[in-house]
Amino acid sequence: MAQPVIRVFPDLESLSREAAEQFVRLAQQQIQVSGRFSVALSGGSTPRRLYELLASDPYRNRTPWDQVHVFWADERCVPPDHPDSNFRMANEVLLSRVPLPSVNVFRIPVDRGDPVSAAASYEQTLRAFFRLEPNNWPEFDLVLLGLGVDGHMASLFPRSAALGETHHLVVATRGGTPDLPRVTLTIPVLNHATHLLWLAAGAEKSSVVREVLTGPEHSDELPAGMIHPVCGSSAWLLDRAAASLLQRSPSHDPRR
Repeated sequence: MAQPVIRVFPDLESLSREAAEQFVRLAQQQIQVSGRFSVALSGGSTPRRLYELLASDPYRNRTPWDQVHVFWADERCVPPDHPDSNFRMANEVLLSRVPLPSVNVFRIPVDRGDPVSAAASYEQTLRAFFRLEPNNWPEFDLVLLGLGVDGHMASLFPRSAALGETHHLVVATRGGTPDLPRVTLTIPVLNHATHLLWLAAGAEKSSVVREVLTGPEHSDELPAGMIHPVCGSSAWLLDRAAASLLQRSPSHDPRR
């Protein structure tokens, strides 16, 4: 199993610019190979600056948006125009500002019924898009992940029953701040992504970053520690505050 790449940046701005560079580069490469680029976005405050950058020059003009296909790692069960909606944030600062065809946007349909039905509907969307055979997992070209201070990512929270899901691609769950019903991709889906890109910033994340990256084998007390790509790669982009409790090692790149 390949070790994650860990890179440390002075601040959120420089971290976000590197994430934008990686997004554009991966999109260009994958579209050249397969004709499309599939990405699962995350919510939270950390990726907002990344999304703003992708909607601005030079990143906007370097991205072949007509061949980018956008999904979400998770969503809160609120209307798409609600302040807590992950879709709303991404749509306001990114999707509505780039030439991305509306048919390439795959929002989790949390406003169409109960969370279980929304999860089942999104699972069928994924199975159709990736043309999955039974028992196969989708392989997103890129999944963007944040990290909660409790060690959660997407809407996979400590001690949640969703952490043990080994059959479904998408499940309904509940938790977080605010404590709401949610729909989330499952751990096997995340582990089958080709590229995982973690973004973490702020001193409040330093303890959990250290625990995930240097701690022992993790249980359901620390969901982020359960992510181990099957064949893909994992990269962590941290600001200095989030990385402050890590030992310096050759795998870190603090020069940027």
